[in-house]
Amino acid sequence: MSFINYAAKELNCKIVYYGPGLGGKTTNLQYIYNTTNPDSKGKMISLTGETERTLFFDFLPLNIGEIRGFKTRFHLYTVPGQHFYDASRKLVLKGVDGIVFVADSNVDRMEDNLESLKSLDSNLREQGYDMHQIPFVFQWNKRDVENPIPVRVLHDQLNTFGAEEFEAVAVKGVGVFDTLKSASKQILKVLRT
Repeated sequence: MSFINYAAKELNCKIVYYGPGLGGKTTNLQYIYNTTNPDSKGKMISLTGETERTLFFDFLPLNIGEIRGFKTRFHLYTVPGQHFYDASRKLVLKGVDGIVFVADSNVDRMEDNLESLKSLDSNLREQGYDMHQIPFVFQWNKRDVENPIPVRVLHDQLNTFGAEEFEAVAVKGVGVFDTLKSASKQILKVLRT
């Protein structure tokens, strides 16, 4: 859950981008990082193991207001997409405030999407979270591929609990900030209650 930096008068919130390998999680973070005002963000950090990579950076968005006199800083993380990095995924999920699930719209990736969502649910439950209760957004990425999985199929197969969802082409920035805004608004709503 979010933590408070009293010295800086900031609430720090963690958003984790989760989904199958090569689905667009890193592309989302890179696009956000590259288009965010340099004065409002920290450095992008890549933690690279022998064969896995986790990216994160923090930013202080402008014009979202304060909560009880504190500014809100968001820390964005990706998890390794491949299922054999489950231990790393669990570690990154510790203290999460919101989830963006990035689904790959390629027809041959539906099983990977389902497997990744099942892994997310299991990993969150292990830490006492319920993905039906935490701020959650689905991003249907790679909508520009030839013959993508229909949005209705993605919705019916993955979004069984009515979370917000957005179509995206992260490499072009389409839907990237809509997804992020939705996740951050949901987190702020929880913090204000």
